[in-house]
Amino acid sequence: MLKYSRESILIGIAICLHLTLVAQNSTSSPYTRFGYGVIADRSFGAGRSMGGIGYGLRSNTQINPMNPASYSCMDSLTFLFDLGATLQYSMLNDKTNSHSNISGNLMYLAMQFPLSRAIAMSAGIIPYSHTGYNYKVLNNLDEVPHIDYFSGKGGLNEVYVGWSIDIWKKRLALGVNLGYLFGIIEHNSTVSYFTETSVSPLYTLEKMNLRNFKYELGAQYTQPLSKTERVTFGLTYSPKITFSSVSYNVLASDAYFFSLLKADTLRNQGNDIPDSYGFGVSYDKDYKMILAADVSWQGWSKARFQGENNAFNNRLKIAVGGEYIPNIYTRRYLNRVRYRAGLNYSNSYLRDRVFDSSYKEYGVSLGAGFPMIDNRSYINLSFEYVSVIPEIKNLINEQYFRLTLSFTFNEFWFYKRKVE
Repeated sequence: MLKYSRESILIGIAICLHLTLVAQNSTSSPYTRFGYGVIADRSFGAGRSMGGIGYGLRSNTQINPMNPASYSCMDSLTFLFDLGATLQYSMLNDKTNSHSNISGNLMYLAMQFPLSRAIAMSAGIIPYSHTGYNYKVLNNLDEVPHIDYFSGKGGLNEVYVGWSIDIWKKRLALGVNLGYLFGIIEHNSTVSYFTETSVSPLYTLEKMNLRNFKYELGAQYTQPLSKTERVTFGLTYSPKITFSSVSYNVLASDAYFFSLLKADTLRNQGNDIPDSYGFGVSYDKDYKMILAADVSWQGWSKARFQGENNAFNNRLKIAVGGEYIPNIYTRRYLNRVRYRAGLNYSNSYLRDRVFDSSYKEYGVSLGAGFPMIDNRSYINLSFEYVSVIPEIKNLINEQYFRLTLSFTFNEFWFYKRKVE
């Protein structure tokens, strides 16, 4: 059984790496022209199916980096490995034009294992933000009519390592994640004049290279209701950080930047990630049901971007979700499947600088955890529908259909078999 599961890990890694090689950017939203792009969902496969919950989730069958206090709930013989990839179909509409796009990428990879009966550790890589867009705007209002082309790519990723310790009767746990945020965000624009004019086109490149360390604190308290039922409360806090940054701004009159008109290199302009707070509560009945709700808040209005203040809006996110297992003890496979669903709402931290507006995001998710042969490991499948609604009606409405496939491997790597 162990041999089978280790081979499955290698197969899963190969599949996800292949998806990464052939995938495009993880988003196609024009709104990612601003700021750091769209904030990524930090929850893994199971949590994504439940609306993206995680702050109060405490499970010994899945990795939950949203709250580092959750790591210590695993038993002392278990090793967890999780990786996931996403495929997304996007539809954009501005009441006049419409556009669709398919994108995807490897989303995360993580592992978790015990250090003692009360202490556990997790490490992995997860996305923080995504930037990806490609669109054009016809401008007939200027003296010289032209077309503006805009494109961008990149994003921020986080490599983290975290620890958790149970400090009181398996009820109170504390945890910390130490992370390293890094990434390159690139924006390109072209002003292309109509052929009857003699004005040369203009090409602009803006590239930001960002990096810095961050940390996140977490706590969870579990109150038993019966031998099989419990309620868990979770809290997280991550303080504000300022990136070490290098920005390159280039203006040229040809597409290959051979005819430079202007080039600047700016260091440490002032790019911040704000204070972040998370609170969650979950109800858990052993091998039967999970119900959970999360609230998170980020103080983006006090964060600088390229040295400017008031570039963003404070962000609030609310998520609810649950999981149901019909009968884990039966031989009928479909009765042992973990069925999941969830809802979420958030307002974007991004602000369209042209129209001084933002947007709201509504999502619904469905999914399932399919047990593998060992009945400990799972293939998680989640389907999400997301609707992005701008504050100004004639701006772009976005709809996303997102499919996430993840593999959660649960192994007794620390179990010593007796030889007779």
